[in-house]
Amino acid sequence: MSAHDFLVELGTEELPPKALKSLGEAFLAGVEKGLKAAGLGYVKARYYAAPRRLAVQVEALASQQPDRTVNLDGPPVQAAFDKDGNPTQAALGFAKKCGVELSQIDQSGPKLKFSQSIAGQKTVSLLPDIVAAALNDLPIPKRMRWGAGKTEFVRPSQWLVMLFGQHVVDCEILAQKAGRMSRGHRFHANFEVAIESPASYSHDLRGAFVVADFAKRREQIAARVAELAKAENGTAIVPPALLDEVAALVEWPVPLVCSFEERFLEVPQEALITTMQDNQKYFCLLDANGKLLPRFITVANIESKDPAQIVSGNEKVVRPRLTDAEFFFKQDKRQPLEKRNERLANVVFQAQLGSVFNKAERVSALAGFIAERIGGDATRAARAGILSKCDLASEMVGEFPEMQGIAGYYYAKHDGEADDVAQALNEQYMPRGAGAELPQTLTGAAVAVADKLDTLVGIFGIGMLPTGSKDPYALRRAALGVLRILIEKQLDLDLGAAIAFAIDQYGDKVKTAGLAAQVQDFIFDRLRARYEDEGVDVAVYQAVRALNPTAPLDFDQRVQAVQAFRARSEAEALAAANKRVSNLLGKFDGQIPASVDNALLEAGAEQTLAAAVAAAEQAVAPLAVARRYREALEQLASLREPVDAFFEAVLVNAEDAAVRANRYALLAKLRGLFLGVADISLLG
Repeated sequence: MSAHDFLVELGTEELPPKALKSLGEAFLAGVEKGLKAAGLGYVKARYYAAPRRLAVQVEALASQQPDRTVNLDGPPVQAAFDKDGNPTQAALGFAKKCGVELSQIDQSGPKLKFSQSIAGQKTVSLLPDIVAAALNDLPIPKRMRWGAGKTEFVRPSQWLVMLFGQHVVDCEILAQKAGRMSRGHRFHANFEVAIESPASYSHDLRGAFVVADFAKRREQIAARVAELAKAENGTAIVPPALLDEVAALVEWPVPLVCSFEERFLEVPQEALITTMQDNQKYFCLLDANGKLLPRFITVANIESKDPAQIVSGNEKVVRPRLTDAEFFFKQDKRQPLEKRNERLANVVFQAQLGSVFNKAERVSALAGFIAERIGGDATRAARAGILSKCDLASEMVGEFPEMQGIAGYYYAKHDGEADDVAQALNEQYMPRGAGAELPQTLTGAAVAVADKLDTLVGIFGIGMLPTGSKDPYALRRAALGVLRILIEKQLDLDLGAAIAFAIDQYGDKVKTAGLAAQVQDFIFDRLRARYEDEGVDVAVYQAVRALNPTAPLDFDQRVQAVQAFRARSEAEALAAANKRVSNLLGKFDGQIPASVDNALLEAGAEQTLAAAVAAAEQAVAPLAVARRYREALEQLASLREPVDAFFEAVLVNAEDAAVRANRYALLAKLRGLFLGVADISLLG
């Protein structure tokens, strides 16, 4: 069967830059899905995406579907005909489903059968529907119409190229008749460009000043930006999302270095970077010490004969934005940071939970409580807590919301606050996302945990639990943040005590019945997914969760120990033994003695186990207290042989009541040793 290359290019008005890459990927996925559904083989496919075009190129696409045979089984013959030989509804329905008369159905076997050979269709006849379906399925939240027609797409369509081999596919999609004429760069080559063949697509457009390949354009920009930054003795800040967006804005990228006045460097560099990146799509430059240079790189869409004009234009555009940032910074410094709490007393945090200032007061008290318990300074943590929301009332954050916390840091430094207090104002929002940076200071960690716990307790306390995908107060993220800070920074905090303190801070604003347990369970539930991501089996998590440790660090130490123990050869047998012991203890009728009476032990396996358990108690108790759980489980692994021997040789439910109770006491001791770390009976 022959094969030809295939190309489809839809030309449009400028596509949304933030969505361009995902649109290109989705278009490719849609076309491939259609080809596979039609049974059309091909070697490989790729997408192209530029500001005014989406394209898919398929290499060596089969020119025709293969012939195929359809075999359908129907109802049993005895159900297909009544006693008089007349067809039933089951038989008639099957014939209708097959699209034939009943006489054409095979009735010779135990069931009705229908077989049909279907000749494969020519690929060229299938391509229009495949492409139309792929375009229709693109992830476009809001479609638009244009002109007098009813056609809808993300942007008005302008042209359509569809080639199968050297020939145009005769069709019309999105109000455009297919041809081989594409368009060049809007300024450098504003004319039609003939695409000779699917394979020459990229080359033909490059001659018309269009780099159609999104990845190549992105790579070209990144390389040139890095080169220019190096020439300025700096390093460019190139966030992947910004690079994607810039690559989606230009067809023929030409990066250029621009500058701004050095006086603006007195403004927090984060504000300058934010406005240049978010509003102007510029790449900022840092020196070897991470300080902002008075330079930035813009990416033009044309190769100008006089690039100085483009540079000058961009410098004029950015100046008012930097001037605004400078003005806000100077205005904000005119009054102490703490004074802004007066404004926050009139800003609602949540209608039932009071103002933002009320929240700052609660966070202050809770941060002090937490700092004492994690080795920090309670006074400084409380100070950072009371200042924590002040910058929300600043002009800077009002204009640049991304500066919350960062602005507070600079204003606190200006006011002469302690370094860790100032740093905590930024660190309170950490981690800002999955895998993001954690607080560096203990003061910052205390405020960050306090802020998140306060939100969790308050929102849960008024019954606004997250449901499904709805989590307006980002409670899941807050819970994960608390866990990450305490576990990864090795901070030993009893969450139960901290949650209880947080509840007390709210007074009668929250419903306290069952609230502490609800919040604590919600937080520890988040650990399950975390461990699954790390490759820890869910049974290990459940074995530790059964003991309900209240300190995340302690919880994690137990999980790591059980995960290591599970890899040992003794683990499976000891897990099974623990399950058996747990079941036996649950069925014992009466009070199990607190200690083992050695006089009642029978010689042999019972005495051996009792001696092993007593020795293990001596060895394991100090290890468990020191939270050396891995070593504790390694010690307990030695119990496998005496435990196996005991169950093989000893009848636990002896006839003598005293002997029976004594054996249960021994098993309770054995079970208790393992429960000092985790309920390993759940590993089986």
